[in-house]
Amino acid sequence: MATAEPIGVLTGAHFVDGDHACSEGAIAAGCRFVAGYPITPSTEVVERVAERFPFVGGVFVQMEDEIASSIAIQGAVWAGKKAMTVTSGPGFSLMMEHIGLAAMTEAPCVFVDVQRAGPSTGLPTMPAQGDMMQARWGSHGDYGIIALSPNSPQECFDLTIKAFNLSEQYRVPVLFMMDECVGHMIERVVIPAAEDIDIVERRTFTGPKEEYRPFQPDADLVPKMVKAGEGYHLHVTGLTHDEKGYPNMTVGTQARLVRRLVDKIRVNADAIVDYREEGVEDADVVVVTYGISSRTAIPAIEQARKEGLKIGHLRLVVVWPFPEKRIRELASRVKAFVVPELNFGQIALEVERCAGGEARVECVPHAGGTVHNPRDIYQSIRNCAKGS
Repeated sequence: MATAEPIGVLTGAHFVDGDHACSEGAIAAGCRFVAGYPITPSTEVVERVAERFPFVGGVFVQMEDEIASSIAIQGAVWAGKKAMTVTSGPGFSLMMEHIGLAAMTEAPCVFVDVQRAGPSTGLPTMPAQGDMMQARWGSHGDYGIIALSPNSPQECFDLTIKAFNLSEQYRVPVLFMMDECVGHMIERVVIPAAEDIDIVERRTFTGPKEEYRPFQPDADLVPKMVKAGEGYHLHVTGLTHDEKGYPNMTVGTQARLVRRLVDKIRVNADAIVDYREEGVEDADVVVVTYGISSRTAIPAIEQARKEGLKIGHLRLVVVWPFPEKRIRELASRVKAFVVPELNFGQIALEVERCAGGEARVECVPHAGGTVHNPRDIYQSIRNCAKGS
């Protein structure tokens, strides 16, 4: 019997919004379990998943709230599935405890946050980028995290696949930090054939069952996994634990475990960090952007260049871990960084920290609800270039 829609990856060119492209990226990456609770402006992601999953053998569950959603995906992960949840604003805040649990138990999963203006209920259907620091530091304690920021529907597809790949490679929750504009923007998205998509599969233990240790790391500090229910001795807890997974409430165990949770991202940061550069080689001022702000900055950069100013553009694709080395290198030879973002200064603080006083850092803040007027970004660029 013919199906209403092709099974698997929908190859070819499509005109879809970023939310739908994210859903298709998850399917292409092999995600087969999604739990979520509807919240604007992310609802279209789970609507598309609910529509498409019957054709690919996936399961979508609408949970009673975001807390339940963010723990359900971790159960699916330990059952052997690639899993994702989707939220925005207030729901992201509710998920913080379980992001910490996923970091502690090294459960590979993806959290999609389509950012909207806050705090609290804020502007439910309007854009912002106010969750970026929360993405890094929202849960208590020390841990490593990875966060990506797309700036187009095409990147919503491509980078969702990358998010799953990074999650599996480093056994870590990965945060996919969209914003309302990118989520609802409709553009051409090209989906390649399944055989042309690079997929990182889960690293699994294949030795004798009695020798398996769920938190015994390989040389790259990442442990192998198994599926629950296949006869392995498997104990998973949010308590400080040894390599067998059993609670070990000692200072020494805490130091070894948390150091590894942090270092498996820090040590591998050069391989994880991803950014796009344009015109930075001889720049006096570098504009640092991410998400939708990278697009509103382009007219400002172009106007400044027409006036003969030397302006570079550094767009963050992976925001966490932060490209500290590159910012330090640039700070040693540029006059200033200009950082437009839909908040009152979050990533700008990281740029300032890494610049270490060697270059001026100018934030172009915006409370959200709309995007920047490029003239405001241009004026900040001009002021920095002229030294005013």
